[in-house]
Amino acid sequence: MATADPGPYGTIGRVFATLLGPLPRPSLPADAAPEAILDAILALQTDHGLEPLTDGGWPVQRGQSAHGAAAVDPVAAWRATSARTSRLVKAVLRGPFSSDSSGDLERRQVLDLVDAGCRWVEVHEPAAVTIGDDVASRDRFSRVHERLTSGIEGIHLSLAITGGNADTAGIDTILAGAYASLALDLINGPDNWRLAAELSGDRGVVAGVVAARKGSDDGPEIMLWAAGYAASTGGRGEARVGLATAGSYADLPWDVAAEKVRRLGAGARLASAPREDRLAAIDPRAIDPRSAALGRHEPRSTRRGPRPAR
Repeated sequence: MATADPGPYGTIGRVFATLLGPLPRPSLPADAAPEAILDAILALQTDHGLEPLTDGGWPVQRGQSAHGAAAVDPVAAWRATSARTSRLVKAVLRGPFSSDSSGDLERRQVLDLVDAGCRWVEVHEPAAVTIGDDVASRDRFSRVHERLTSGIEGIHLSLAITGGNADTAGIDTILAGAYASLALDLINGPDNWRLAAELSGDRGVVAGVVAARKGSDDGPEIMLWAAGYAASTGGRGEARVGLATAGSYADLPWDVAAEKVRRLGAGARLASAPREDRLAAIDPRAIDPRSAALGRHEPRSTRRGPRPAR
């Protein structure tokens, strides 16, 4: 289990990288033990500097794999995962709006996780992308998340939205619950940046920017831009910013998913690197993203040097 941490973002204290969805099965023999699968999932994340870690959608309970099971005990799954690493491990729950729940079950699960020593819970609400301007849906989303989070202390609660845009629901609806951070899929839901921009600076942003498809552009430019922009809004600072996978990688081949995780980890490290290192890593053809990735917007008219001939 992770040791006691000095702040709300655990032992991280910099732009961090984490999964925002499951991984495919590792390239292991068909008869590999569930623990071996979980160890490979954890090793991939650890090798590339991700933290907090997850079980990647391959939880182990009582020596058995619970992958694909209809019901997974989140406390047992978290205990089994955290016992196999010294790094911070987050628990992942499906949210009450997406599960058509009152929020009471999820609240009990969070409280049980607190008692078990878990420091970070990520609540996934993929159905948030369906809310739009429907008043009844907004009211229900707000109500169940207020119920889920009210009075809960001693844990970092993060709300995750993947699969599309949820910005039309409004920040007051999305963050009606007491969440310390908001994790957003910014590939399938680019308008979710509006939610990130409206988020107060004392709450974290986890930017899902590494696409869940083969052949996507996973270069550092978009990751640096996302980290720089998220850190600059509301005076948030890089210690409250994470980079993440943009949803589920479960349908990707293992080698493709592993390469994306490698790039994600490298992008997060680069985002906290000195300015000259970031400059050296950026494609010189990415002119505007180059300045934005450094945490500022530098219009062409204000740059030094001669203007191009007309």
